[in-house]
Amino acid sequence: MADVAIARSPEPASDSIAHPLIEGLKSLSSVTRDVLAPMEARPTGLWYAALAASLALLALGATAITYQIATGVGTWGLNRTVGWAFDITNFVFWIGIGHAGTLISAILFLFRQRWRTSVNRAAEAMTIFAVMCAGIFPIIHTGRPWFAYWMMPYPNFRGPLWVNFRSPLVWDFFAISTYFTVSATFWYIGLLPDLATIRDKSESPWRRRLAGFLSLGWNGSYRTWQRYEVVYLMLAGLGTPLVISVHTIVSWDFATAVLPGWHATIFPPYFVSGAIFSGMAMVLTLMIIARKLMRLESYITIRHLDAMCKLVIATSGIVGLAYATEFFTALYSGNPYEQFVFVNRALGPYAWAYWTMVTCNVVVPQVLWFSRVRRTVAAIFLISLLVNVGMWFERFVIIVTSLHRDFLPANWSTYAPTQIEVATLLGSFGLFFTCFLLFCRFLPVIAVAEVKGVLQRTWPHSHVDRQQELPKEAAHV
Repeated sequence: MADVAIARSPEPASDSIAHPLIEGLKSLSSVTRDVLAPMEARPTGLWYAALAASLALLALGATAITYQIATGVGTWGLNRTVGWAFDITNFVFWIGIGHAGTLISAILFLFRQRWRTSVNRAAEAMTIFAVMCAGIFPIIHTGRPWFAYWMMPYPNFRGPLWVNFRSPLVWDFFAISTYFTVSATFWYIGLLPDLATIRDKSESPWRRRLAGFLSLGWNGSYRTWQRYEVVYLMLAGLGTPLVISVHTIVSWDFATAVLPGWHATIFPPYFVSGAIFSGMAMVLTLMIIARKLMRLESYITIRHLDAMCKLVIATSGIVGLAYATEFFTALYSGNPYEQFVFVNRALGPYAWAYWTMVTCNVVVPQVLWFSRVRRTVAAIFLISLLVNVGMWFERFVIIVTSLHRDFLPANWSTYAPTQIEVATLLGSFGLFFTCFLLFCRFLPVIAVAEVKGVLQRTWPHSHVDRQQELPKEAAHV
């Protein structure tokens, strides 16, 4: 068995056997049965508890948004100096979270990384939910969200009046809508084989009918598979540059402003690497929750967590380098305003936020260099939460510390969020986790067809089962 494993897998035999991609003696039919089981069985008590907590946060956020729309943006803690605060901080944070989904699905697919197969479906769903959360904040920030469609270049009868393409709001509109559309299409196309499996295997009549409609007549023929793989490859190629472009555009919102701390050429790569860093941390958080709530420990294994932890280490190093480069650039420029901003970040009134950011994003991830930590689920979960806290503070530091002390000391002031702003942030988390928990309940959280492709490499003798089960599974594998 070891010889076969060496011949079929590029990984060392000892690592493949000690920590396989899929644990247990899984056959093709058992993969289908295990992954679809959470959809057919009653949810666990943990799932109900998590959904109740998420719905409570969502209700709190909906109430806060309704109140601030009815009352006005005066309910925020903004003043004339700090015009961008919590809402834009949250917008940049959620857009960053959405990056890892496309990274895992598209980029790792193009590089033929087989460990992605158990996490790509949930990561793609995470992208869609995170972009939905991100889209809320610029719309609220306009103050008149019922006119949000003015950012679209739609035909109108108001003469030469047209959208201002030099406005960052318009850039964000096009970036978010394009990224959301491509990500949702990529996610849905990847679901088609599994929707056909649900259509044929589900015991619920209404679920069979709905899955049959959504599977678009999937019949599992050679021609269907061939066309599916071509479309999936094209969408992966289309989605890959979007990972780079979306957060680059978001960074331009800041970099085009002539404000110390924002006007920097390092912002595009800095924002992209930070977004992937935060997105990978959120994927780790969600995968650990999903494997526990849906009882998928055999499919989301230590090897998957270990691989994602290594990406977190790499992107943490890039983010740490970006922090140091910012200080060096300010020192080397000789610009006193630029130098003051970075000294103020480290030693000023918001130094607590800056050092929280550095601790969570640069110091804490270094423990992942130890393989024992990378294979301890509780430690990984705690580190992923701290990284997400650190990345939220990174956005807060960039926005607030540059605005609260600008060129004119007469403009200097402090900023503190109101209860409405905090409730809106909590509500976005409620929306995100509510959508994710419902997704885990009603759709396969793991790509069944793709996991079956990895199964053969994970357990060499599984080809016996595969041959025996091929006639009844041929429509889906």
